[in-house]
Amino acid sequence: MARTKQTARAAAATAGDKAPRKQLATKASGKRLPPLAGLKKPHRYRPGTVALREIRKFQKSTELLIRKLPFQRLVRDIAQAILPDLRFQSAALGALQEACEAYLVSLFEDTNLCALHAKRVTIMPNDMQLARRIRGERA
Repeated sequence: MARTKQTARAAAATAGDKAPRKQLATKASGKRLPPLAGLKKPHRYRPGTVALREIRKFQKSTELLIRKLPFQRLVRDIAQAILPDLRFQSAALGALQEACEAYLVSLFEDTNLCALHAKRVTIMPNDMQLARRIRGERA
């Protein structure tokens, strides 16, 4: 049922009579939607279903998850700050990206274990700090 706006109209009061009741007049709202005759709502998965499907998909896959060009720009930018005239072979950039992704995946696995240990399913920054501390990367 469409929502309608109700406004009160007071009738003129006469002396000696009871106060007249307010009459509620209904006004149609300014914007009316057309009736949904044959339109079907788009299918939506429950929260978390798509996330779990993506997790399974990415765990099965072996391809690189970070795009090559943005990673290459980042590496060149960092290297430029250290040594201005540094060149990279494409194989070296590929090896760097493989190593970085392997490190990040293992770090997230350990972070997830820390979150599960705390009886949570959501990882938090302190889980990552704990994982790095246990590994001995940061004192």
